[in-house]
Amino acid sequence: MSTQEQGSRGAAWLAALTDNASRAAGFPDSVQVVDGSMGEHSARYIAVVPDADNAYPRARGGEVGLVEGWALAQAVRQVVSADADADAGAAQKRAIVAVIDVPSQAYGRSEEAFGIHQALAAAAEAYATAREAGHPVLGLIVGKAMSGAFLAHGYQANRLIALDDAGVQVHAMGKQAAARITQRTVEGVEQLAETITPMAYDIASFDTLGLLFARVSVADADRPSDEDLDRIRQTLERALADIGQDVSLASRLDADGRAASVKVRERLRAQWNGD
Repeated sequence: MSTQEQGSRGAAWLAALTDNASRAAGFPDSVQVVDGSMGEHSARYIAVVPDADNAYPRARGGEVGLVEGWALAQAVRQVVSADADADAGAAQKRAIVAVIDVPSQAYGRSEEAFGIHQALAAAAEAYATAREAGHPVLGLIVGKAMSGAFLAHGYQANRLIALDDAGVQVHAMGKQAAARITQRTVEGVEQLAETITPMAYDIASFDTLGLLFARVSVADADRPSDEDLDRIRQTLERALADIGQDVSLASRLDADGRAASVKVRERLRAQWNGD
């Protein structure tokens, strides 16, 4: 593991969950892909990690940029293509585990000029295609899950699991960007988050939105112990069993506090159908 990777929770958890197995060939250093297992099931684990030698400077800190977006799509599409003839269901089609620690999408003129929107859309679409094809897709949030990076890597998962740790944050944008957009100071954004849950960054607040399958406490989120690994592996297997044949994201609406979301969807559906 490189010096920069040592500070990456994504790299640490990917290595730990796969027992330091060899990475799949054909991917950039910033996208680590490992084929392994989850209990009795085969699984492909994927993480985006920092790469100090990334050809795109804006993507050297673990951000999801042009190369990363297309590589994520490739990693997921390979599994879908290879298992195309397998029966649908968790026991037959490989699980895909997105290990998530992404601070942002890559912001830069090159990224905009070369179509980062297409690269990230390709990644998100690949995950959605895998899920709809019967591959159980699990997202394990071990660090930051920010903005378009999270949308591209993990948000399309059937089930989302997060470490219950202060270093785990989820939001549509970083605090500095949110401050600029809302014309507030960073302190002002933090104060706003105390009263408006969707503006909060902490994982406990995100959990109240009903999008998590589980929030798991660990002793050390940076250097997982054997006990931490056992706890996460058990949760992943429990999530895998919970998915069953469900390829949708409907379970996210089952949580307390989503009644308004359900009602809005019902009314939109009625208008669309002319009821």
